[in-house]
Amino acid sequence: MGMFRRGPKRDGRDVPRDPAFSFFSADEGARFRGQVRQAFAEHGLEVTVYADVVTDSGGRQFGLGNLAAVCHNDGRGPRVWGELTRRHAGTVLRTLDAPSALDTLPPEQIRAQLYPRVISREGLDPQSFGYARSVAPGLYEVLALDLPESVMMLTDEALEPLGEVRHLRDQALRNLRELPVEGSETVKDAGGMRFEVVVGDSFYTASRVLALETVVRQVTGQRITGDGALVAMPFRHQLAFHVIRDTTMIPSLNAMASFAASGYEDTPGAISPCVYWWRGGALTQLSERDTDGDGPRIVVDDGFQELLERLVAEDPPD
Repeated sequence: MGMFRRGPKRDGRDVPRDPAFSFFSADEGARFRGQVRQAFAEHGLEVTVYADVVTDSGGRQFGLGNLAAVCHNDGRGPRVWGELTRRHAGTVLRTLDAPSALDTLPPEQIRAQLYPRVISREGLDPQSFGYARSVAPGLYEVLALDLPESVMMLTDEALEPLGEVRHLRDQALRNLRELPVEGSETVKDAGGMRFEVVVGDSFYTASRVLALETVVRQVTGQRITGDGALVAMPFRHQLAFHVIRDTTMIPSLNAMASFAASGYEDTPGAISPCVYWWRGGALTQLSERDTDGDGPRIVVDDGFQELLERLVAEDPPD
């Protein structure tokens, strides 16, 4: 059966690793960068390839992190890396060479294609995104323009002629709530652990945590309780949640912590390896990334501890 077929052979973890992308062996990293150089050359641009970026003669830089993760995670293996890098190079160069959508699209169309996007601190230039809103430690919300082949994160300068940020954000959130759920699945076990995972090709799937009440209704047909929900956004194409109703929240929290940490590693568009407590739109971090090899660690504040104690009191063991 297809699901049991072996994937394409990759180098084992016992061989020397690539210094920039440890999911590649040193040889795989060299092969990947060679195909990147060739892909840009086939599109008429000679580039200098460094560990995690390429540059052209004009000083433009193109990061390789997301592309490397896409290649690594493609189950077809290295035989398709050339195809993936050519497609990426073509998209990047078409986007750069085309007139700016901010100059060609009417304002009403820009607003119709505006979405909020949650990104990590690593993807944010504070000098260009002064309006960015902190949603959790290390996570920020910015506004993005959705285009056919790319997503344009909008700087302070880009937003200025479009109107007040608070009005633009309201419109972006309305657009986000109207997105369909592309796919979802339930993760559960016999011990009561359960959480829902929303998945999709949309670059805003994880960002739908900003419209969680809408997503929960779409996926479960139910509403979030006053106690809120557990949420995780490992990378841009995935959002996990568990609505808090009883003590099944405890095994669900532990499972989601492992799920988030695993999903965050080596993925394109990584956002966070942590689980958060969503309550009234605010996010409180509940887990910390593994730093010593023992797995993610659960860390709760007084408010969440009180919630735990109340749920246990309301649902005593048999």
